[in-house]
Amino acid sequence: MGNPINTGRFTVDNSDDIVVFIIGMRINKRLAVHKWLPVFNAMPGMIKELYINKDELGFLSMESFFGLKTTVMIQYWRSTDDLLSYAKNEKHLTAWKKFNQKAGNNDAVGIYHETYQICKGNYESIYVNMPKYGLGKAVNHVPVTKEKNFASQRLNVK
Repeated sequence: MGNPINTGRFTVDNSDDIVVFIIGMRINKRLAVHKWLPVFNAMPGMIKELYINKDELGFLSMESFFGLKTTVMIQYWRSTDDLLSYAKNEKHLTAWKKFNQKAGNNDAVGIYHETYQICKGNYESIYVNMPKYGLGKAVNHVPVTKEKNFASQRLNVK
């Protein structure tokens, strides 16, 4: 049932490289619904496809946030190659083409993305009394041990 609470302190196994991809949309003109709604509506189909084909595509997990003007999605990927390969995927290319046709040359809606390649050992996390969330949902979620009690230990910083 849902995403159960993991009581105690947890972290992630940071022994693999990962890619963090931040993508979002900003509504610049709220009343221009016909310009920004197609952009907004393009994303759910792609997200569904990513979850259905996770292993094949290299998609690990994501979290979404919706503000008054700006949406943001934080995605976790197995590799940059996987992310770039998905960018060439038919569903993504179709959505991108539609965006450019409907909204690409106006200022009613904006889109953005940022990509971060993170080497193994160079990321850490802590989750206390939380369900699996964010990176902890994307990679191996493990209990904190005395050897990994502090952020510096999880990052192998002396």
